[in-house]
Amino acid sequence: MRDHTKLRAFELADELALATYRATAVFPGEERFGLVSLMRRAAVSTASNIVEGCARNGEADYIRFLDMAHGSVHELEYQITLAHRLGFLSADAFEPLKAQAAETAKVLNGLLRALRRGRSGGPPASGLQPPA
Repeated sequence: MRDHTKLRAFELADELALATYRATAVFPGEERFGLVSLMRRAAVSTASNIVEGCARNGEADYIRFLDMAHGSVHELEYQITLAHRLGFLSADAFEPLKAQAAETAKVLNGLLRALRRGRSGGPPASGLQPPA
């Protein structure tokens, strides 16, 4: 079993989930079951799929769950932009949240590419953070 806490992608996804909850706390009440719910679900799904993938035994399952996490973070990126365009997120809240989501997507994409390269005969990738 892989240790999700050692993945930079998980660390970023976890921080993104916290930031998403904080940012959506000020949305209008009528959005509680709309955009607030969707954004929180996508953020939690990103981190949760990384955790679940790490708990799977096979490499194919691991990659499949990382793919789902990658899809969820891109879904959240759109929702962050939509929330800003609707006036629910100020520029001060929008810019850092969008940057966090983009960084999470970038790191997840890099991990997926490295894992796929390892499966196709290239050097294997651990997906772990470099030693401090």
